[in-house]
Amino acid sequence: MESARKRYLFIRILEACDAGCFMCGYAMSRDTYRFSLREFHDLLPKARQAALEFVRFTGGEPLLHKDVVALVRAGSDAGMKMSIITNGSLLPRRIEELSAAGLAQVIVSIDGASAATHDFYRKAPGLFEKCVVGLKLARQYGVLTRVNTVVGPHNYREMPLLQSELTALEVQQWELSAIKLERAIEYSDPDHVRTVCEPIYHADPGVAIVPMGKRFYGETGQERSSFFGFGITPRPTPPRCNLVGDVIYLDAKAGRGYGCSLLPHRDSEQSGGGVQLRIQDGWLLDSDDFKRHVEHFRGAGPKVCRGCSTAAAGYSDCVAESETVALWQF
Repeated sequence: MESARKRYLFIRILEACDAGCFMCGYAMSRDTYRFSLREFHDLLPKARQAALEFVRFTGGEPLLHKDVVALVRAGSDAGMKMSIITNGSLLPRRIEELSAAGLAQVIVSIDGASAATHDFYRKAPGLFEKCVVGLKLARQYGVLTRVNTVVGPHNYREMPLLQSELTALEVQQWELSAIKLERAIEYSDPDHVRTVCEPIYHADPGVAIVPMGKRFYGETGQERSSFFGFGITPRPTPPRCNLVGDVIYLDAKAGRGYGCSLLPHRDSEQSGGGVQLRIQDGWLLDSDDFKRHVEHFRGAGPKVCRGCSTAAAGYSDCVAESETVALWQF
C-alpha cells in the first residue's frame, strides 16, 4: 500500500446494538439516538478543512442505522475514504449497497474461531456464519476487509485456529488487541499465552495473515511485565504518542471529541472527558481546547493510558521511526 500520513474521523453514529458482547458497554442497547444525514452534511466541509480524509462509522452497531448507506454515499461523494466497524449481523444483507455507495473498508469483529465460541461470546446465535458470508461478499465487491479480535484468557488458545480461518477467508488485515475491562485481567500462565500466540506473529505474511501493530501482550520485557502483572496493554513507545491528533473521535450524541478512538471507552479520569465540539451553529473541529487536549495526551499517553490497542501503539511507533505509515494502518 502507498505510504502516507492521513487523519481519521471516527463518528459514533448510534449506540444501539443487536449483540450482547460481555466486554461492551453497548451490549443489546436499545438507545434511540441516531446521527443524522443533515448533521453529516454540515460536518463534512469542516472535516475537509481539518484535513480529515478517512471517516469511520462506529457504534453500537452502525448497520442498524436506517440511513447508513446514505451516510456512506455522502462521505464518499465528498471525497472521503469511508469505513465501518460492524459485528457483521447485517453485513451479508447490506454489503452490496454499501459498496455501491462507496464503502472502502469494512472492519468485522470476530472473537472466536468457530460459531460455537464466537456466537457464545457475542450472545448472538448465527453471527459467526454471517461474518464469514459478509467478509466473502466484501472481497467480491472490492471492499478492503479487516477483522478486529478482542483476546483474553477466555479465547487466546483459539487464536492460531482463527489465524487459519481468516487466512482462508483472504482477510486483508487483522487487529488482535487485548480485552479491556474495568477490573484487572489475570492470566494463570503467561508463558503459555506466549507459547500459544508467539507463532502467530512469526508466520510468513505471504502464507498467513499476521496481526497488525504490536503483540497484544507486549514487545519488550517491560511491556509484558506491565501487561501480565498490572493489565496495562502495550502503549506507544515513549516519549510521545504519535497517533493522538491524527484521529478525531466524535461522540455525536454528546457532541464531544477525543484525540484517539480508545479514549472515549476509558473512564473520565483517564480520558479527560473529551472536548465539546458541537457548537450552536454546527461543529468546531480542532478548536483551541481540542488542540490542548491533543497536546496533553501526546505527551502523557505513553505514561497514563491503560487501554491502548495494538494498532494504535504500532501506528505511533511506526511514525516515530519514519514519519510515515501505510494507508489503513489504523
